[in-house]
Amino acid sequence: MCGFPIIRKERVESVSPKQKKKKRKEQARGRTGQENEEMYDVVIIGAGPAGMAAAVYAARAELTFVVVEKDMSGGQILETSEIDNYPGIPGTSGFELAQKSREHAEACGTEIIENIKIEDFRKIDGGFELVFDGNKTMETKTILIATGARPRRLGCAGEEEFTGAGVSYCATCDGAFFKGRDVTVIGGGNTAVEDAIFLARGCKSVTLVHRRNELRASRNLVTKLKSLPNVEIIWDSVAERIYGNGTVESVLLRNVKTGEMTDRKTAGVFVAVGTKPVNLGWQDKIPCDEGGCFIAGEDCATQVPGIFAAGDVRTKPLRQVVTAVADGANAITAIERFLAEQE
Repeated sequence: MCGFPIIRKERVESVSPKQKKKKRKEQARGRTGQENEEMYDVVIIGAGPAGMAAAVYAARAELTFVVVEKDMSGGQILETSEIDNYPGIPGTSGFELAQKSREHAEACGTEIIENIKIEDFRKIDGGFELVFDGNKTMETKTILIATGARPRRLGCAGEEEFTGAGVSYCATCDGAFFKGRDVTVIGGGNTAVEDAIFLARGCKSVTLVHRRNELRASRNLVTKLKSLPNVEIIWDSVAERIYGNGTVESVLLRNVKTGEMTDRKTAGVFVAVGTKPVNLGWQDKIPCDEGGCFIAGEDCATQVPGIFAAGDVRTKPLRQVVTAVADGANAITAIERFLAEQE
């Protein structure tokens, strides 16, 4: 059930829902060939948690919209074997949550077009023209960017093989699965230290591995970390290889100064070397912070009127599925207000 839609009389058309759905799909694929196609109210770029939540709210608001995704819907959660901190759905897998989110959005009439790579946008009268697949275009009054972020990888052997099976990029998401076990955190910034402190609450031991001889995290965090009895810091070292049999069993560390190799037993490797927002290369057109995230507040409005950013691709202190979903709802509410102001 999608709840009761907000009826907007000015948007009622004398065509059936099936006809509208077909028209939207054709337009998104650039196959109509008509020069006077009506603009979408919003094009949602990205089909992860933020994009799917936005789609549900856009459908409830009776907006005309489409969701476009360059890969398959789901986002980063597809890499998580189990999610235990999403309210009401404990112990679900990332794939299951992504599937349920998509089914919910589609039940509301959402059209999701996959394998479309948005390449650029241009300001036009009344909105924007999005360019995709080379020279195809679609027109929209607003744009919602919900493309998410990708954790920066270590690039060592075994990392990809054990992602979701002991290698994690989110201590808050997966830490509970390692209660009473030995784990390793790799990184030296605030996120890495915060992850180590968080994991130390429930894990038997936490080893923090940093490539330098000094942590880059804030002083108060470092002080707290060093006060914990079950935390060890290994300096001047990097992960060379991750070993295991089905799940992670050990990590091979290399000292960058001496070249010495050490094989450390561990049940989990938490990678915290930063994230890379999928900002579509638009950082020169839409203001971003130093990390490449679009600058946007809780209303998800960027500094370019009519363009909004939701989820991990915008500036925010906490990046979780639940905060991405909240962004999707907030963004559509802000877009409704923006559209009303333009009328």
